[in-house]
Amino acid sequence: MRKFVSQLRRARFWLAACACAAMLAGCAQFKYYFQAAQGQYALWSDARPIEDWLGDPGTDPNLKARLEKALLIRRFAVKELGLPDNASYKNYAALKRPYVLWNVVATPELSLRPIQWCFPIAGCVSYRGYYSKEDATAYADELRAEGSDVQVGGVPAYSTLGWFSDPLLSSFIHYSDVELARMVFHELAHQVVYMQGDSRFNEAFATAVEEAGVNKWLEIYGNEAMREGYLRYSARRQDFLGLLVKHRQLLAENYARKVSDKRKREEKARIFASLKAEYHALRNGAWGGYAGYDRFFSESLNNAHLASVATYNDFLPGFRALLAQHKTFPQFYAAVQGMANLTLAERQARLHQLGQPPAPAPDTVATQSVVSPVQ
Repeated sequence: MRKFVSQLRRARFWLAACACAAMLAGCAQFKYYFQAAQGQYALWSDARPIEDWLGDPGTDPNLKARLEKALLIRRFAVKELGLPDNASYKNYAALKRPYVLWNVVATPELSLRPIQWCFPIAGCVSYRGYYSKEDATAYADELRAEGSDVQVGGVPAYSTLGWFSDPLLSSFIHYSDVELARMVFHELAHQVVYMQGDSRFNEAFATAVEEAGVNKWLEIYGNEAMREGYLRYSARRQDFLGLLVKHRQLLAENYARKVSDKRKREEKARIFASLKAEYHALRNGAWGGYAGYDRFFSESLNNAHLASVATYNDFLPGFRALLAQHKTFPQFYAAVQGMANLTLAERQARLHQLGQPPAPAPDTVATQSVVSPVQ
């Protein structure tokens, strides 16, 4: 009962905050905040404790097995990764849609800098979330009409940063064990450290925790097939990100050129055509026909599809290095939390410095220059 009252107070506070912000922002913002509050409230009210689902004879046996696995992952997150031991991911909600929400990401036509939106709790972020795909699509159409590049992407899970008890959802509960663990670790990490207005910091940190957590999970609960499968997944993901980063850099160079917008648009089209061609060569070559990223490349690609690559990956090497410097996850979290006192520029400089590979010793360079051609 005490937990219910606490969540009810949080819900009222959140709704009140949204209402105040909406009144200050105008009618259009009111509609957006109302759908956000309504969507979050529906999630919270529809969720039931996992124990209730497990004890219900009408629950599908396959769902019971996934929920039991989720409980094991949740306990592992607390014991082995030092993630919050709270009520998040101890409830389950069955959605009547494939994703919990849809994010709208947008950039100017000749820029990779994502448009930002600012909210009362989350701060400024480079996406705008909708619980209805139709609403997301309608807003995306408005942005396109203004000349922006836009992407609408389904989101299986998100974090309320501890304001609510985030539930497990039907949008990801049937993922493989590794993918389910990855999702839970990533979203719980957002409850440990979150810097308002710094999406690149937040997402790269959560991704670092996710990666390390999955590796540790596989050490204890994985088998050879799972480990090999995850290695293949990781290798393909790195290839995919490498393609995006390469072509994002080409686009950035194109937009910085002192030429007409017409010529920039022509080069932009050529770069995206090259991106698709290189993907198909990779898929049909080194990947042996693996088509897991086909859905991404089936869309009409634009700047917005590449904008989020920076959000998740620019500072990931820095966080990996920082984690390697510390012996435990709590020590790592404390070091990351210590960055809260730094300015945005100072945090970015620190992470950039951490992410630089160490300079090789002179002897190593000489040896490599001799043996590399032979290999």
